[in-house]
Parts: sequence; structure tokens; C-alpha cells
Amino acid sequence: MYEVVYMKADFEPWWMFEEWRDYSVSSKTFTNIIDTESYIKEVIGKMKPYFEHYEVRKGCFHAFWSTSEKHYCEGCEGDLQLYHGIIVLVDGEPNIS
Repeated sequence: MYEVVYMKADFEPWWMFEEWRDYSVSSKTFTNIIDTESYIKEVIGKMKPYFEHYEVRKGCFHAFWSTSEKHYCEGCEGDLQLYHGIIVLVDGEPNIS
């Protein structure tokens, strides 16, 4: 099973910290790679115009961010960058290419 997860956090999606699922905004599952890749292209195409920066790592981690989008962290007493991440999973694991 393929899964495409959209997350929003103060870390890039490739870090996949233990609690990364807590930052999941939505996810969509697919039974085949063709539908999965089509959906990913659609989502990336819609997100790219809205953010200043885009980076992809290992073929399955996509990060979008704009330097103006930050949130205040009380624990660290400073502003942290917000990232919008797309993670592509196969059977619950990153689909590294």
C-alpha cells in the first residue's frame, strides 16, 4: 500500500522524528504506484507557487517553506521556521528512490 502524507511542522519531513505523525495534516492511500505518482505531481504542482523554497530528498521527502512563515517557540524563546512536508510511504516506510 502506498501512502502520501502531508505534514506541517518546525522540522523538515526527512528527519522523521518519532512523533512526526503528530504533525500530519492529511494522508491519502493508493494501491498502485501510478496513481500515487500522479497524485504527488498534482500536489507538488499546486504547492510550488505558494512557497519560496522547495527541496526534495531521497525521492520521497518533499519540503516547502517561505522564510516569512514562522511560529514562536516558548521552550526555545524564539521563532522557528515552519515547513510543509510531503512524505511518500510504501507499507509504512519511506519510499526511497
